[in-house]
Amino acid sequence: MALLPLKDDNTITNISFQYVTVSIICACIMVFLWQLSLGDENRRYIVSLGTIPSVLLGARDLNPELILISPYLTMMTSLFLHGGWMHLTFNTLFLWVFGDNVEDAMGHFRYILFYLICGVLATFSHVLMESGSSTPLIGASGAISGVLGAYIILHPKARVLVLFMNIIPLRLPAVFVLGGWIGLQFLSLGSETNTAWWAHIGGFMSGMVLVVPFRQKFVPLFDGVAWFRPSVPKFGALQKRKRSGSIFPKTVRNSSSSTSAGGPWGKPSGLQRNLLKPKDLPSIKKQPKS
Repeated sequence: MALLPLKDDNTITNISFQYVTVSIICACIMVFLWQLSLGDENRRYIVSLGTIPSVLLGARDLNPELILISPYLTMMTSLFLHGGWMHLTFNTLFLWVFGDNVEDAMGHFRYILFYLICGVLATFSHVLMESGSSTPLIGASGAISGVLGAYIILHPKARVLVLFMNIIPLRLPAVFVLGGWIGLQFLSLGSETNTAWWAHIGGFMSGMVLVVPFRQKFVPLFDGVAWFRPSVPKFGALQKRKRSGSIFPKTVRNSSSSTSAGGPWGKPSGLQRNLLKPKDLPSIKKQPKS
């Protein structure tokens, strides 16, 4: 992998902890441990619970002994199965790095719905493009691709610590890291591998679109650039300012800052007070008169 993400510089502000992201990671690990416990039977369950395009579209019938659930339900169950430790490790690493901020933008309940819908759409993309395939599709990468698509829309300017060629540490903008990743998926189409490239592409595109209605209204797109900036301060930042004693930026009560030579506004403060100018105030919608 050319760019392996390790962490980003984004902190969560609207939720206390990324419970859903961690729960998904734990679920994938537990299911994989269950797969390992099956021994030779693991292959049978992969066929039964993985998504087989030709079976889902009705072109072929699965042996009755292998049918455990409806072929349509396998579009969900396949999201938690993995083919090996490396498959599981890379998927959970990407989800750990990028999932918390997407969960933060949507809230817990919306995020789990978003994740599952992206996973189903990613699987369906693979089924449509590989309709004659009899190979089971498994793995969380389609759903996680949706998370990556949402992240690039929400935080394209965020810095991501990556390992270039798994060796050289670099800090790069998310738009470069994730843009390069999805570009590689397109370039890899047609290559003779067991990777479901169309599932990655379908999931990523789904995430880019679905993040708009699934995000909370006060969360900006593209890091709040131009017209994508909400007309009120971000809720998390507003609450933080309220706890600090002021809703205005850079006017938090701090005795050390008010007595410094520069003052909190970067200007002399001999009278130890600041005159607020219109340009210093954040844009807040006026409340209607009662």
